[in-house]
Amino acid sequence: MSIYEGGSGDLNNIMFQGTASNVGKSIISAGICRVLWQDGYRVGPFKSQNMSLNSYIDKYGGEMGRAQVFQAEACNLLPRAYMNPILLKPSGNHKSQLIMKGKFIKNISSSDYQDLKPDLVSWLDQVYQRYQRDFDIVVLEGAGSPVEININKLDISNMEMARIADSPVVLVADIDRGGVFASIVGTLSLMSDEERSRVKGVIINKFRGRKDYFSEGVRLLEDIIKIPVLGVVPYQKLGIDEEDGVSEKTYKEAKQVYRKDKLNVVVLKLDHMSNYTDFNVFEHIEGLELSYISPDQDLEASDGQNGKVGPDILIIPGSKNTLGDMERLNKSPMRDQILAYSKRGGLIVGLCGGYQMLGQTIRDDRGLDGSRGKVDGLGLLEVDTVFGSDKITGQVRWNFGHEEGYFFGLENSQIEGYETHLGRTYPGPDDNYKIKDGHIMGTYCHGLFDSAGFLSGLLNNIAKARGLARTFEVKDYRAIKNEEYNKLADLIRENVDMEKVYNIIFSRDI
Repeated sequence: MSIYEGGSGDLNNIMFQGTASNVGKSIISAGICRVLWQDGYRVGPFKSQNMSLNSYIDKYGGEMGRAQVFQAEACNLLPRAYMNPILLKPSGNHKSQLIMKGKFIKNISSSDYQDLKPDLVSWLDQVYQRYQRDFDIVVLEGAGSPVEININKLDISNMEMARIADSPVVLVADIDRGGVFASIVGTLSLMSDEERSRVKGVIINKFRGRKDYFSEGVRLLEDIIKIPVLGVVPYQKLGIDEEDGVSEKTYKEAKQVYRKDKLNVVVLKLDHMSNYTDFNVFEHIEGLELSYISPDQDLEASDGQNGKVGPDILIIPGSKNTLGDMERLNKSPMRDQILAYSKRGGLIVGLCGGYQMLGQTIRDDRGLDGSRGKVDGLGLLEVDTVFGSDKITGQVRWNFGHEEGYFFGLENSQIEGYETHLGRTYPGPDDNYKIKDGHIMGTYCHGLFDSAGFLSGLLNNIAKARGLARTFEVKDYRAIKNEEYNKLADLIRENVDMEKVYNIIFSRDI
C-alpha cells in the first residue's frame, strides 16, 4: 500500500468520461490503472457498456471488449468478461450482437435495445456491487459523450453508471482534434447540476507542442469551469491495443512501393473488419512493413524499379458481416488479384471470417452475421461455412504440426489464442487450422501471430524464399505490451497530478 488509505470493499473508485468518442479515455484509464497497481493497490477496470467490433475471449469463454483487456493487463490481472458486462457488436442493418457477462444473448435491433435499457440498470447495479468488493480501487470508463441529450435518459454508459457506482468523474478531452475549450465547457454546460457535481477534474489529452505556451489557456479554462485541470498529456505513440471501430492506422493509403529490403505484410481492409489487434505485433518488428488495402485498391505495388510485385504475405482478417464483405470482394477487382497472387504461390492467411472467405461457400440463412443468403468464397480451401445460432467462443492452445512450404519447420511451435464466431466450417480443421500447398492457411485462432516462436519461424521462411539476408527473432508480445504499460504509467506520472487523483479517489475532492 502507498501512504493513501483504502482497502478492499471501501467503495473507492474513479470514472473517466470523454467529451467525445476516441478522445483517449481508454488509454488514460489504462495508464491510471498501471500507476495505481505500481503503487501497491489491487485495481480493477470496469466499463458497463461497450460497442465494438474488437473483442476478446477470456479463459472461461466469455467475450469482452479489448479496452478492458489491456486495462486488466495494466492492473496485472487476467481479463474477465464481467469487467465489461454489456458488449454490443454491430453486425449491420441497425442490429448488433448483444453479449452480457461474456455470453451471446441474441441479435437485437437498436430500438429494441433502447427499450431494454431501463431493465439493465438494476442488473448493472448488482454486477458492479459484486465486482467492486474484490478491489481496493475500481477504475471505470464511460463511452462516447455523457451529454448526448437525445438519449441521455437511456445512457447506462456514463452518468447513470457513475450514479450506480457513486463514483467521482474526470472528464477527458482531446486537444488534437481542435476546439478543446469549447468541448469541455459545452459538455459541462449540458450536464445537470447533479451530474456536474460529480466531475472533479479535467485531463487534456494528445497535446502537441510546448506546454508552457498552453499554461495561460489552462488558467483561463479553470476560471470558467471552476474545476481543476489535472494534467495535459502529450501525444505519444504507444504499442497498446486500440479499442473501437477500425484503428486510424488502417486509413493510410495503400503502399505504392514494396520495400525490397523488408518483408511486406498486407492486411485486406474489409468494410466490417474486426479484431485488427491480431496485427499489432507486426508494428514492433524491425525489418517489416505493415499496410492495409481495400478491395478497390491494387494488391501489387512497384518493386522500386520498372516492375510490380505482390506482398510477402496477404492476411484476410475477421469480419462482423462475412457475407457482406465477401459479396463486396467478389464484385471488386481484388478478387481476381488474390486468385492470381495465389496461383503464383503467394502466401495467404485467413483468420476467422477470413478463413471462411477462403472456402467454397458461406451460407447464413437467417442473417445471423449481418447479411442473409449464400455467397461464393474465394475457393482456395476445400471447406464450406454454415452459420447457426450457437456462438463458438473459447481460448485455444495447440502445437503446430508438420507442414511444407512457408510453414516448413514450424512443428511443435506453441500457438495460444482464442476463437469467437457463429459460423461452423466443414470439414473442420483437425489441428485448429487448414493449410493447402504450403502457402494458403485458414484458422479461427485470433492471436495466431502473437505466438513468438511460430511467427519468427514463418518470417524467416519468407525471408529465405525472398533471398533476404535477414533473420527475425520476434519478442514475446506480452513482454512488449508490459513495457508499453510502464511507458504509459511514466507518461501519466509526468503529466498528471496524481496527488489530486488520489484525493479524488479517496476523499471525493481535490
